[in-house]
Amino acid sequence: MEIDDEAPLSDSVTIAISLSPSSSSYSSSSSSCSASVVPLPFFPLQQTAESPPFRPLRMSESGGMLSLAGWSHDGERLRFIDAEGNEWGNVVNRFNQLATVKGGRNGHQEVVKWSDFGSCIGMGETAEFGREVLRAMRGRRRDWKRDITKSELHSYWCRMTDPWLDSRILLFFDLCDRNMDGRIDEREMKQVISLISPINKLAITNKEAEEYAALIMEALDLQHRGYIQASEFEALCKASLPKGSSTISYKKNHGQQQEPIAKAEILFRSYWRRAWIIGLWLTICFALFTWKFIQYSHRAAFQVMGYCLSTAKGAAETLKFNMALILLPVCRNTITWLRNNPGLNSVIPFNDNINFHKVIAGGIVIGVILHGGTHLACDFPRISGSDRSVFRQTIAANFGYQQPSYFQILSTTEVASGIAMVVLMMIAFPLATKWPRRQSPSLPRSVRKVTGYNTFWYSHHLFVPVYALLIVHSMFLFLTDNLVEKTTWMYIAIPVLLYAGERIIRAIRSGFSEVEILKVSLYPGKVLSLKLQKPKGFRHKSGMYIFIQCPQISPFEWHPFSLTCGPEDDYLSVHIKTLGDWSCQLYSLFQEAILTGLKQYPKIYIDGPYGASSQDHIKYDIVVMVGLGIGITPFISILKDIATRLKKSSINHAACGEGSLEKIPLKAYLYWVTREQSSFNWFTDVMKEIADTNQKQAVVEVFNFLTSVYQEGDARSALITIIQSLYQAKYGIDIVSRTPVRTQFGRPNWFNIFSKLARRHRGARIGVFYCGPMTLARELEKLCTKFSTKTNTIFVFHKENY
Repeated sequence: MEIDDEAPLSDSVTIAISLSPSSSSYSSSSSSCSASVVPLPFFPLQQTAESPPFRPLRMSESGGMLSLAGWSHDGERLRFIDAEGNEWGNVVNRFNQLATVKGGRNGHQEVVKWSDFGSCIGMGETAEFGREVLRAMRGRRRDWKRDITKSELHSYWCRMTDPWLDSRILLFFDLCDRNMDGRIDEREMKQVISLISPINKLAITNKEAEEYAALIMEALDLQHRGYIQASEFEALCKASLPKGSSTISYKKNHGQQQEPIAKAEILFRSYWRRAWIIGLWLTICFALFTWKFIQYSHRAAFQVMGYCLSTAKGAAETLKFNMALILLPVCRNTITWLRNNPGLNSVIPFNDNINFHKVIAGGIVIGVILHGGTHLACDFPRISGSDRSVFRQTIAANFGYQQPSYFQILSTTEVASGIAMVVLMMIAFPLATKWPRRQSPSLPRSVRKVTGYNTFWYSHHLFVPVYALLIVHSMFLFLTDNLVEKTTWMYIAIPVLLYAGERIIRAIRSGFSEVEILKVSLYPGKVLSLKLQKPKGFRHKSGMYIFIQCPQISPFEWHPFSLTCGPEDDYLSVHIKTLGDWSCQLYSLFQEAILTGLKQYPKIYIDGPYGASSQDHIKYDIVVMVGLGIGITPFISILKDIATRLKKSSINHAACGEGSLEKIPLKAYLYWVTREQSSFNWFTDVMKEIADTNQKQAVVEVFNFLTSVYQEGDARSALITIIQSLYQAKYGIDIVSRTPVRTQFGRPNWFNIFSKLARRHRGARIGVFYCGPMTLARELEKLCTKFSTKTNTIFVFHKENY
């Protein structure tokens, strides 16, 4: 047996097994697509003439018991109590909350019902499994369904937390031994599998449970007795269950690293593009404000309104600039075209266009408050209440030599149009934030139709009358008649024309030709897959996205979705998960069309392609891609692209002895984290294709994480882990994902993952690409900065933004 400490990056140790030619029937079906733990080869646990010469199991010198070479007995390989928050003190607290006083031979004492045992030990969500553990510990006693005292609970707790692994394995054996006769037959094994599958939210059918039970018996019952005993079960557990994390913290490995880069330097490397853009924007805003502030400090009107006027006019100048600038980040065609320029893309953070759009919106809010607030609260009261002689000598001509009252000022065209703009902005800006865009299922259906994304979409188009009112507002300034000073149109003319041109191009490009739907697939988890005809002249790069419109739902709404097809595929494909009102309606329309057997699907229009941050993967030799749930979609096209290029590289190398003509990453890691087993059905074909391609050139390593299953080492998932190892060793297929990629259970330990990446690729520059919720994005970005600071490996973080 050989331990490869450089292969797959995960929380579990990887075991590489050398097989003799006699075991080729087993190895031929296994995949080279990397997984977190390479399963044990499927061969008898006892030595036979046909057995391979390299064995993962050996006889221990002390007790003659089969055990895994090099593995200790005191790891986290099998636990009945959750690792965190379940010390004895917490168990006592839960006991005290559930206990009742009951009399008996020994007087009154506190007891809990046997059915509350799971809640006491921290298995409240899996109480049925907790009761099975209790049954196993009470053995053959007929009265095992009796109340539990605190002393009994403590004895049970001590047994479940026994530091000696053999003791815990024996308890696990007793749990599987349903009739407590010291033997486990195939029927009992099937019953346990059926018990634990719903606990881990796994869809294991009755037929599959029978198959898995037979698989375990085939591996252990070598004498065909029809049962297995404790010694054989112990050998299987020790060989199949994970040892725990094999990752060494970078602090412990610090002596092998080069001198770390200063934190200031790595922060500069990570954020300098954002910093100089924000700095330039703030500088321009400050310069415009200062210029206008000084200019109006020398005007005659300053004698009436003072610094209130200068402040309002300075804010107005920044508003003109920001109202023009806010349109540019959403000119997606222009940005997609500009990001193809390597020089510009290296200095301008095009991936943050939406974030910059939001920052500018914040600047507009500040400008409106400052401009409108000083006018309403300071300037106008001073005009209406100023000394008549001062008024006549300064600004009387602008008001027809008649001093207006406060309400007369409010009724002017300039002020009325400004107030109308503010009202429209007060409607649009809050509805563009996160919470109003989330549709609550508790709302009535009639209300839900105008909430969620619809609210954002329609309210955001109030910008059209806002810009019209802005022009009117700027043309009726009562403090100047000089057209040269009415510069608003100069600021917004080019951005408005550019944005209007983009909208027209998008309407023309998407409206002339309806996209033919080649195939529709409905996946569990309410995921809709659309395979579309590729329009003539449509070219895209891996990582790009398109907008989709369904006129049957709304003729105005366009929603972005990542392309899940490769650049060289002759079709387009997207996978849409029902996360909002629009996607829910789209799913329902296609579901109805399929169920009713309609030959015609709803009409679909597309617009794009548009650039995204995932395109930048070509800048790096080492790429790490992290997708949560449906967040894997932008990386599917990248995987397909890599697979296609690898095939081309092999053909070119075989034909003319040359390597690939196109750049591909030297190494790509994909981490897919999902909470539903059915999610793996979305891209089964892609994962199998990657595994086949990876057999010749191991460029891609794929790691699947299923968070609904209890973490490896937990007794509630231990049998699943054992079956998983045996099944993949025999058939080369994972029982969870149904692909060659082995699924890990629980949440990834990102610190350990980054630690291994830093050690494996010392001195490299690694691109980390993420698509999913912001919570994990912040964690990953912090880890990128931390490891870039503490090691000589540079991690550059990119988040997908639409």
